[in-house]
Amino acid sequence: MKSPLQLEREAYRRRQTILSVVVAAVSTAVVGGLLYAAVTGSPGWPRVRHSFFDWPTARKALPAVLDGLWLNVRLLVVCAAAALLLGLAAAMLRTLRLPVFFPLRALAGGYTYTFRGLPLVITIYVFAFGVPGLRLAGTPPVLVLGGAAIVLTYGAYIAEVFRAGIESVHPSQRAAARSLGLTYRQTMRHVVLPQAVRRVAPPLLNDLVAMQKDVGLISLAGPIDAVRAAQIETSTSYNYTPYVVAGVLFVLLAIPLIAVTDWVTLRAARRQSGDLAL
Repeated sequence: MKSPLQLEREAYRRRQTILSVVVAAVSTAVVGGLLYAAVTGSPGWPRVRHSFFDWPTARKALPAVLDGLWLNVRLLVVCAAAALLLGLAAAMLRTLRLPVFFPLRALAGGYTYTFRGLPLVITIYVFAFGVPGLRLAGTPPVLVLGGAAIVLTYGAYIAEVFRAGIESVHPSQRAAARSLGLTYRQTMRHVVLPQAVRRVAPPLLNDLVAMQKDVGLISLAGPIDAVRAAQIETSTSYNYTPYVVAGVLFVLLAIPLIAVTDWVTLRAARRQSGDLAL
């Protein structure tokens, strides 16, 4: 049975919550209305509306852009899985401590430094156009080469995220596992990596969201994805609305990933706050 004071506190919190929602809604509507009035009232708005927001052009370009987006989705799934495996392998190599493993540490460090510094656009150009220029037998198609450039670039970022998670696990955890008779591999698999992955899940999901956008750069290599399809449609009508259609589709594709990322981040923050409270 709740006391009158507790009931009064809960009622006050409900009133404050409702008031906050109303204030946020009103302020959002006011700001949105002012922005809409400023944009639509500008002298060049009719021309911009025709060039970027033409509904007949958007309806005509939508099927081709959707077909191209399916290529982006498949590329995202493959590149995300490959980049995670590559990043985890590079992170584990960089955390090896014995002197005999120095060449592997140096190789992993050189890889992460190089591909974190190279712009993804340049990497795609080098792989998609430079590698076929060697005229080697069995050279994969440009789609695979472009995907490899994305994997190598994001694998370097993911490697540093994994390494930060691995090194955040206190050394006493490793010492306790080894004292119980676990080998180095068993310690990493059953003790260190589960804690590291749980701690770095939010930044890993942020990298996935960033990759979801950057797979659109595969159009630079020539495959007809959503961006390339929009470019083809634009070249026939000289109207930029297909690019807006592609952008909207990418945003809709990113919304579930962003929502999951926010949920995982909030859950991790609540867990950490609970641990600190204990």
